[in-house]
Amino acid sequence: MEEKKGLIAEFKEFIMRGNVLDMAIGVIIATAFGAITTSLINNIIMPLIGLIFGGIDLSKWDILLSPEVVDEAGEVVKEASYLGIGTFITAVINFILIALVVFAIVKAMNKVNEMKKKKEEEEEEAPAEPSAEEVLLTEIRDLLKDRK
Repeated sequence: MEEKKGLIAEFKEFIMRGNVLDMAIGVIIATAFGAITTSLINNIIMPLIGLIFGGIDLSKWDILLSPEVVDEAGEVVKEASYLGIGTFITAVINFILIALVVFAIVKAMNKVNEMKKKKEEEEEEAPAEPSAEEVLLTEIRDLLKDRK
């Protein structure tokens, strides 16, 4: 009869599997990489693109859908609504940059795996050289054959 594991024991077994730990490390690295690419886009690439397009800040480039409504006392009754085109463009550039880096990493890993596989195939094809002991035994055998 199988013993039932407790919930904590099952969770501990699950969390200690190699795949889960690898995935957790990947998520942590991806989060850090995301912060780096976001900073690169927001602080370097977008200002350069803005400079090219006449010095505008693209992250604040919005299309006004409806203006804000102010009452007679000067209080805002209804906020203005905008389409955040600049924010969208920033997100698209961020995605493209991350996709290019992931593509480069996958391409490099495929190249390494291909070279590794080719090396293994070459090792399988090449006959293994006999050890010193085998050479010595072969010489002894040949000498014994010659004596007869």
